Amino acid sequence: MIATVPSNRISKAAAPDFTQDLDLTADEVRYLLELALAVKRDAPRHARALEGRSIALLFEKPSLRTRLTFELAIRELGGSSVGTEGKIDAREPLRDVARNLARWVDGIVVRTFGQTVIDELALWSSVPVINALSDSFHPCQALADMLTLQEKLGGLRGMTLAFAGDGNNMAHSLMLSSARLGMNFALATPPGFGPDPAVAAQAESLAAASGARLSITTNLEEALTGANAVYTDVWASMGQEDEAAARHKIFAPYQIDERALSIAQPGAIFMHCLPAKRGLEVTDAVMESPQSVVFDQAENRLHAQKALLLMML
Repeated sequence: MIATVPSNRISKAAAPDFTQDLDLTADEVRYLLELALAVKRDAPRHARALEGRSIALLFEKPSLRTRLTFELAIRELGGSSVGTEGKIDAREPLRDVARNLARWVDGIVVRTFGQTVIDELALWSSVPVINALSDSFHPCQALADMLTLQEKLGGLRGMTLAFAGDGNNMAHSLMLSSARLGMNFALATPPGFGPDPAVAAQAESLAAASGARLSITTNLEEALTGANAVYTDVWASMGQEDEAAARHKIFAPYQIDERALSIAQPGAIFMHCLPAKRGLEVTDAVMESPQSVVFDQAENRLHAQKALLLMML
């Protein structure tokens, strides 16, 4: 049976959302990356772009980079932010939360566990909803990463990004972004820890259209061979703390150390969305090496999110 939308739901006609990576077209992502570079070069030019605008920040998960870069981005564009922490629907339904916020603010940024939380807020909100992280996708980080890769490699098309570790939200967003921008993507995960098959199928289709290559394997060396950039993430994400000890044993062969990094192209850059568990998914020597661009990625969260806010608001 097809569900009907209640008549008291607020119209979405004027509110584009960024609930996951594919809410932006490939052309819109390319434009966003150019805009982010322009904002990065000349921040004062945009200092009043969001004057009079307010953004709500709803954070169920703890955060350093995401919270502070969004707060700074909003402030440096002339807007203001308000925020809450903890379970978003602890006291009232998400549909009520969304409709209250839509009466007060011009946009909603959400960092949560389940993707369904973001999707339902977007369904009921008349103002844009932005996914600042869910268990399924991390699209704002992927935008900053594409910006960093473009800066460091001089372009994306034909380059190869290798990701080692869990087929998690970060792997999903990077896979989708790379595939549609013409960048080859190789993912190496332990058996049983691959990406969501539906997301992988989407990425396959996008790669076929853009001319990119997509590889999903359990062989780390196969994924790293020829890579221009090597990426990893924590082995146990927030909410998986009780799995951490078991995961550490399973994922140990996928650690990025100096030997693993040497399998990639000479001079390949190392990337991590942070926070990093040094000595687990990556060694301290790689984190502190000249090839590491992890803090450039962190900086670019600010610029990419400014560009996203400018586009959506």
